[in-house]
Amino acid sequence: MRSGIIKLALTGLLLAGVWSGVQAREGAALDSGASIALSSLPTHGRETYQRIHQGGPFPYEKDGVVFGNRERLLPAQKRGYYREYTVKTPGARNRGARRIVCGGSATKPDACFYTADHYASFRKIVP
Repeated sequence: MRSGIIKLALTGLLLAGVWSGVQAREGAALDSGASIALSSLPTHGRETYQRIHQGGPFPYEKDGVVFGNRERLLPAQKRGYYREYTVKTPGARNRGARRIVCGGSATKPDACFYTADHYASFRKIVP
C-alpha cells in the first residue's frame, strides 16, 4: 500500500514537472517581448509586409496559406487565424527559411511576426 502511494506521488510530481515545462516553454515564447522594427527587416521582408497589407500580388504559390502554429511559439488562436508568406532569401534555390506570419484579417492583420529560421523563433513586427 505504501509503495502504491509513493508511486502515485512520484507520478503526480513527474506530470506536474512536465506540465510546468510545457507552460514555461509556451510562456517564454509568448512573453519574451522579442520584436523587430519594420525598418529593420531585410528589404525583401519589408516588400512582403507591404504586399500583405495591399492584398498581394504574391510571388509564391504558397503565400497566404494557413499557418498551423504547430510549434506553438505564437499566441494560441483558432485554426485559420494565422497565414504565412515567403520572404525571398537571395541565393536560395527554394523558398528559403524566411517567413512573415500574420494573424487576423488578410489585409489588416492584428499582428505579424518574422522568422528567419523557418519557424524556430519569431519576432513581432513593430511598424
